[in-house]
Amino acid sequence: MAIDRDLFKSVLRRWASGVTIVTTRAGGRDHGMTVSSFSSVSLDPPLVLVCADKKANTLPAIAESGAFAVNVLAQGQQALSNRFAKIGNEAERFDCLDCRRGPSGSPWIPEAHAVLDCRVAAVHDAGDHVIYVGEVLAAEIDETSEPLVYYDARYAELAPRSA
Repeated sequence: MAIDRDLFKSVLRRWASGVTIVTTRAGGRDHGMTVSSFSSVSLDPPLVLVCADKKANTLPAIAESGAFAVNVLAQGQQALSNRFAKIGNEAERFDCLDCRRGPSGSPWIPEAHAVLDCRVAAVHDAGDHVIYVGEVLAAEIDETSEPLVYYDARYAELAPRSA
């Protein structure tokens, strides 16, 4: 017996998550999409996973490049998250962004809270999504920022750190 789709979505909205933009470079151009389904997998070797809708235009680019970067967005980057989540604007997503490149060649989003540069280690079919497991090649953290959080279909901020 399958669970009611609306109930399932409602329950999943109750899981607070960080917000990432997964990027890659293929076909001579940059590609990226907003992804909230991201997780660590293993410390040895260092592995992470991202889940992406099979309809996402960035998936063929990741398959072609064999690499991706997970850019963990910082507070204040909601507009960037929305830009990379919008359907039909793929050609403009990187406009006015001065991205650096990780070892994989994937774009690193400016002022992101953290970034993990990955080589695709495994791909798994999962219903209407694809799970990419990435071996982390490089990482960086901006210790001066806080992560952007998404909960119940809206952005949220963490409480300030106590001294």
